[in-house]
Amino acid sequence: MKNKLMKIYLYILGIPKTIYFNLKYFKIKDAIKLPILVSHRVYLMKSEGKILIDRSVKIKPGMIKLGFGEVGIFDQHKSRSIWQVSGIIVFKGKAAIGHGFKISVGPRGKLTFGNNFLMTAESQIVCHKEIEFGDNVLMSWENLIMDTDFHIIKDDLGNVLNSDKKILIGNHVWIGCRCTILKGTKIGNNNIIAANSLITGDFSKNERVIIGGNPAKIIKTNVNWDY
Repeated sequence: MKNKLMKIYLYILGIPKTIYFNLKYFKIKDAIKLPILVSHRVYLMKSEGKILIDRSVKIKPGMIKLGFGEVGIFDQHKSRSIWQVSGIIVFKGKAAIGHGFKISVGPRGKLTFGNNFLMTAESQIVCHKEIEFGDNVLMSWENLIMDTDFHIIKDDLGNVLNSDKKILIGNHVWIGCRCTILKGTKIGNNNIIAANSLITGDFSKNERVIIGGNPAKIIKTNVNWDY
């Protein structure tokens, strides 16, 4: 009962920011439904660009949550999230992006979340080109996903050697804690990313495997996991 009351209290604290956020990104007929709940601990560093909810999805109150949730090893009351968006974010259904998140989408970036996306806590997503998550993706805590190196590297002829590259994560993928997923990574459906892994390769043709290590490789096959 105490936990339930605390959740309600936190939602109430987030009402001013929730109202502002929805009016900022949606037409009034959708904004009044408050499809996105925003915690009062979310720092809206830059609220530009667009948020799109897939046309096939019925808009419902609170279907997307930003900055809520609780993980036992973190103090959510001292955790702050950052929203720095000037590109496009697409939601294809319900999503829960937990406390302490850092989301940065550049002017040319497009970040897509599939239905039933869950990011537990303290993870970071940096999108300058394109990052796409499939349906039923579960991301643990303290992960970093970025499709850019930020700084340009050139050869002696002035050719860019490290262009931004799309990241594609399939359906029903479990990403363990403290993983780093870098540009150009492709992960197929029904896979698991082992904790503390560095992923840079193309695993799009692999299914039901555990990918892990530094550099990452397939360490187990024929596995299943429950969301």
